[in-house]
Amino acid sequence: MDLISSLSVAISLGMDCFAVCVAAGTAVRESRGVVIGKMALLFGLFQGGMTILGWMAGTSVSSWIEPVDHWIAAGLLGFVGIRMIQEGLLDDDDAAINFYSTSVLLILAVATSIDAFAVGLSFSVLAEPVLVPSLAIGVASVLMSGAGFAVGDRFGGIIGSRAEICGGLVLMVIGARVLMEGLAA
Repeated sequence: MDLISSLSVAISLGMDCFAVCVAAGTAVRESRGVVIGKMALLFGLFQGGMTILGWMAGTSVSSWIEPVDHWIAAGLLGFVGIRMIQEGLLDDDDAAINFYSTSVLLILAVATSIDAFAVGLSFSVLAEPVLVPSLAIGVASVLMSGAGFAVGDRFGGIIGSRAEICGGLVLMVIGARVLMEGLAA
């Protein structure tokens, strides 16, 4: 996977973190630095870690699925992209989330990183290395969490769902590109 695609995937996966942190930025008024620090750290660790776990899971079965790897990778990226778009179109009540609770933040970190597991799985079936992309995904998630929190503080809930929609569209385009390259080979 080239650098542009890796960065696009990292930013796309970071969109979930961005959207959740926009909601947190609108809701959190006390201990803001502690909350955003915990969120950014947990989101970055889980996004990068789940990418590696997905890759490890996929490498154990990659020899069986090599003939259809491009279909699987495109399907996973398309599925994640569609899911992100659906989540962006849903109107959730984020005000009920207790962003001060570490257990809630862990649940959010796991929930936002499930897509990263699927992307890691697609990396493995494409025989792509995972270290640099997983680091990029983790760093992008940390940075986008901080940016999302700041945007939420300034602009409320205006941009949150649009970020997930854009991220979903980017993943779908990358999935289509992987499929076209696989079919052309």
